[in-house]
Amino acid sequence: MLHLKLKTILFVVATLHIVSCKKDPDVKPGPPTITQENAVDTIVPTGNEQYLTKGAEFIFDQNQLHTFEINLPAFHFKKLNDDPAAEEYVAGSLTFDGETISPIGIRYKGSIGAFVGCLSGTDWGNPSGHKVCTKLSMQLKMNWLDADAKFYGLKKIQLHSMNQDDSQMRERLAFWLFRAMGVPAPRSVHARVVINGQYVGLFALTEEVDGRFARQNFEDGTGNVYKEIWPVDMNGLPFSEQSYLSHLETNEDENPTASRIRGFAQAVANAPQNNLKQVIADWMKIDEIIAYAVVDRTIRVDDGPFHWYCWGGNCSSHNFYWYEEPTEGTLHLIPWDMDNAFENIISNENPVIPIADAWGETRNNCQPFPFGSLQFMQRSAACDKLTAGWASFEEEYAEKLLHFKTTVLAPENIDPLLDAWERQIMDATSEADAAYNDAVTVYGWQSALDKLKAQVEHARTH
Repeated sequence: MLHLKLKTILFVVATLHIVSCKKDPDVKPGPPTITQENAVDTIVPTGNEQYLTKGAEFIFDQNQLHTFEINLPAFHFKKLNDDPAAEEYVAGSLTFDGETISPIGIRYKGSIGAFVGCLSGTDWGNPSGHKVCTKLSMQLKMNWLDADAKFYGLKKIQLHSMNQDDSQMRERLAFWLFRAMGVPAPRSVHARVVINGQYVGLFALTEEVDGRFARQNFEDGTGNVYKEIWPVDMNGLPFSEQSYLSHLETNEDENPTASRIRGFAQAVANAPQNNLKQVIADWMKIDEIIAYAVVDRTIRVDDGPFHWYCWGGNCSSHNFYWYEEPTEGTLHLIPWDMDNAFENIISNENPVIPIADAWGETRNNCQPFPFGSLQFMQRSAACDKLTAGWASFEEEYAEKLLHFKTTVLAPENIDPLLDAWERQIMDATSEADAAYNDAVTVYGWQSALDKLKAQVEHARTH
C-alpha cells in the first residue's frame, strides 16, 4: 500500500539508533501474572502432540500455507489494540493444525517502523494510540509460562504484516536467495492468520534468530548471537565488552563473555592493510561472507548492514545479527529484515534507503554526505575497515556474482518458484481484499508482483 510507504520512510534516520538498540522486552521475562480477570485456560499436553513431536521444518515447509488461529479474551484483545506500541504480552491461545496450545504470550511487534500509519497518534516518531490498520506484525511467545516449552521446536513465532510490500514476496524471496547461496539466514514462508474466528490476512512467517537458530545452522550452536552491533565502530575500533553484551540475544544467564567478537574486532583494528585479508580469512568463512555481499548488493538490501546512516556525528548500520561459532572460532553475519529488498534495483524508488556507492567504493573522503531526494546523511560502507577488507576479495566476489546470476537467480529457478508461491497465496490475498479496505487489492498485488519480477530480471542482466 503506497499510502503507507512515504510515512514509513520518514522515520528511518531520525529514529534508527533507538530502534536498533532496543532490546526485545521479553529477553529476561519474569513469570507473568494471570489473574481471574484475564485468565485463559491452561491445556496440559500429553506429550504426543504433533507440535511436540515434529520439528520446525514442518512450519517452514515451502509447499504449505498454514493457518494460525489466535484466540484472545476480549479484555486482552482490547488491551493490545488500544496500545500496540507498548509491545506488552497478553495471555491467549493458539490453535494450529487441530491442536490448541494455551496459554501463550501474544503481542504486537516492530518498534517504530511497523506502526507508522497504523496507529491513531499523530507523532510518527513516537508511536502511540490505538490500532487503525487491520494487520500489525505479531510475536507469539510459545514458552510464555514454561521456559522449556516448544512449538515444533520453536520458542517464538514471528508474523510480519508485510504492510509495506504489496508484492507480499520480498521477504520470503530474499531469505530464500541468501540460503540458496549458502548464507545462514532465517527461513520464511507465508501464513494465514485468524484472530478470534476472524481472518485478518496474510503474513510472512519468518524464523527467529536465536539459540535454536544457531543450533540448526551451525555445527556448534552454543555460541553467542548478537543483534545489531558491528564488530568495530565507525573509527575502526572495538567497542567495550559491555557494549557487545548489551546486544546479546543468547546465553544471557550463563556468565557470558564477548571476548571472541571483541578479539576479532581488535585483530581487524590492528591489521595493516596488506594483512587485512588474511586476518579476515582467519576469523571468517570467505565463501560465506562474499556470498552474503553478492546477494545483498544484487537484490539491493539498502536498509541493511552496508547502509551507514549518520546523525549527530555518528554513523552505523542495522538489520543484521552476528553469530560466534565457538568450536571453529569463526564469526558469521546473518541477514535480517528484508521488507525493503529489491526496491531500488531499477531506480531509487525508496528515497531514504538508497546506498550511494557501488560495492567497495567510497566518496567524500569518508565523511558523511547527503544522498537521495530527501538528502539524508550516510557514509560509504567501504570506509568501514571490515567492509573494505571484504571488498578487497575481488576475484572471489566476481566468481560468486557470476554463479548467483547465472544459476541461483536464473529464470528456470526463480520463475517457477514465484509462480508456485503466487498460486499458494492467491486465495488468501483475494479473501483479504474482499474483507478489508486497507488490504492490498488482487490487482495491486499482481501489479507489484510483476514489478518485483522485472526488478529480479534487471538484477540478473545488469
